[in-house]
Amino acid sequence: MREPIRVINTILYCHRWQETVSFYRDILGFSVTFENNWFVEFAVTSNARLSVANEQRATVKSARGQGLTLAFQVDKADATWQSLKARGVNVGKIADHPWGGRAFFLFDPEGNRLEVWSVEN
Repeated sequence: MREPIRVINTILYCHRWQETVSFYRDILGFSVTFENNWFVEFAVTSNARLSVANEQRATVKSARGQGLTLAFQVDKADATWQSLKARGVNVGKIADHPWGGRAFFLFDPEGNRLEVWSVEN
């Protein structure tokens, strides 16, 4: 690619569309940048987007959470783990990793695996 990439967007095609939209909007708190009756785009960072599309309205169907991990680096994985746990989110155990970080996993309603991690000093 010769042109610089300004924004990256990952699109999740979902069978459980409404629940997945609610998860990213209401549980994770991502801001909606675009929305219609079958597609919602969220701002993850200023240059990263995550979109959720209803597979019933799209030509691409859901992978039902197979073969995908969305990894999110945060400042403090422990604080994020505590916050999600306090909101009733089913989060996995937080653990130290040999590469010098702490991480935990959770799943969205579609079955996509999310990894939340931070570098520990």
